[in-house]
Amino acid sequence: MTEKVFDTTLGTIHYWVQAGERVQPWLIFLPGLTADHRLFDKQMEGLGGPYNCLVWDAPAHGASRPFRLEFSLEDMARYLDGIFQAEGIGKPVLVGQSMGGYIAQMYMELFPGKSAGFISIDSCPMKREYFSGWELAMLKHTYWMYRLIPWRALRRLGTSGTTKSPYGRALMEQMMECFTPKEYCLLADHGFRIIGQAVESGKAYDIPCPALLLCGERDGAGSAKRYNRAWARREGLRLVWLAGAGHNSNTDVPEQVNRLIAGFVEDLP
Repeated sequence: MTEKVFDTTLGTIHYWVQAGERVQPWLIFLPGLTADHRLFDKQMEGLGGPYNCLVWDAPAHGASRPFRLEFSLEDMARYLDGIFQAEGIGKPVLVGQSMGGYIAQMYMELFPGKSAGFISIDSCPMKREYFSGWELAMLKHTYWMYRLIPWRALRRLGTSGTTKSPYGRALMEQMMECFTPKEYCLLADHGFRIIGQAVESGKAYDIPCPALLLCGERDGAGSAKRYNRAWARREGLRLVWLAGAGHNSNTDVPEQVNRLIAGFVEDLP
C-alpha cells in the first residue's frame, strides 16, 4: 500500500491506496468511529489484487491526528470527494463500517450519481424517520457518559462489545491503545454528535445506486440489527446476516465479507 496525505484547514488526512488489476471500480473502505485504517486490513489483503482499493484514517483518527474537532459529517464527505479528485477516482464503490456507512450516505446525498455502489457493514440508515427522539438525544450526550466509565472497562466495552473473534478483539485493542482516555471520549462524543446533527438536518439520504447491507448476527451496538431490518424492508435493499459476527463483522468473518463484496462488484451493471 502507498500512504498519501490530503491537507485541510483543520488537519491532514492520511490515506492508503493499493493498485489492482482492474481499473474500475475503486473500492473505498471507510472505518467506523474510533477505528483506523487497520480495521480493513483483511479486505485490503483479500481484495487489493483484483481491485483498486483506498482506505483512510478519518479526521482525528489514527495517523490523521492532530485534527481539530470542528468538522461535520458533511465536511468529511467533502474531504472524501477532494481525495477522489486528487486520485482521479470516478464512480467508486463505498464500503462503510458503522460511522463509515454514515459518511458514505452523506457522500451520496451531496454528490448523487458519483458512486457506483454502496455496501453498509453494521451501519444504519440516516433518514430521520428511523430514529426516535430519545435516540437522537443520546447521541448528543456521550462525553460524560463515557468519562464516567473506568478506562479499563471502557476498553473492554470497545473490544468485546464490538467484535466476537480473537483477531477482531486484538485489533480493536491495538486501535484503542492509540488514544488517551480523554481523547477517546472527546472523539466518540464528537462523532455521535455530528451523526445526530446530520440526521436532524432532514436531508433525504436516498441511495441512488445498487446497495448491499451486511450485519453481524451478534451485533450488539445500539439498535443496529433493528435498524437494518427496517432499512432493508422499507427501502427494498438486500440484507445479509453474518453468523457469529459482531459489530465489526468484517474483522470477525473477513473471508465471507470479502466474497460478498466481490460478488456485489461483479454484479454491478
